[in-house]
Amino acid sequence: MDISEVAQRAGLPASTLRYYEEKGLIMSTGRRGIKRLFAPVVLDQLALIALGRAAGFSLDEIGAMFDARGEPQIDRQTLVDRADSLDVTIRRLSAMRDGLRHAAKCQAPSHLECPQFRRLMTVALARKKGEKARGSAGAGRFGKP
Repeated sequence: MDISEVAQRAGLPASTLRYYEEKGLIMSTGRRGIKRLFAPVVLDQLALIALGRAAGFSLDEIGAMFDARGEPQIDRQTLVDRADSLDVTIRRLSAMRDGLRHAAKCQAPSHLECPQFRRLMTVALARKKGEKARGSAGAGRFGKP
């Protein structure tokens, strides 16, 4: 398949495919004129990349999940660790959702007089302080495309 067919079938711009190839996530098999050619297996690789991105893995982390031939070699403990991390995020977001719903219905004269809303503000500020204390370690984690 040429790059335009892969792009169309995967729903990705050709620039993303070229970037993924530059990062070593996918490999072209040759060229037809100026167009890159890819084996059909590239669609499975792109689906795995999309799954990894949806789970919050960086492109570098995803790249480490493929061997030199482009075959998936996914460490199961890495998946367990990411699932655990997602559980923490889900609990945090669920608590935030519940607090916001409460604040929307709260009968206090103003949101600042609602104890639960004030708790949400405190938690949000503490989280921001924690992010700042960790520095920019998480910045750019998701990379390009």
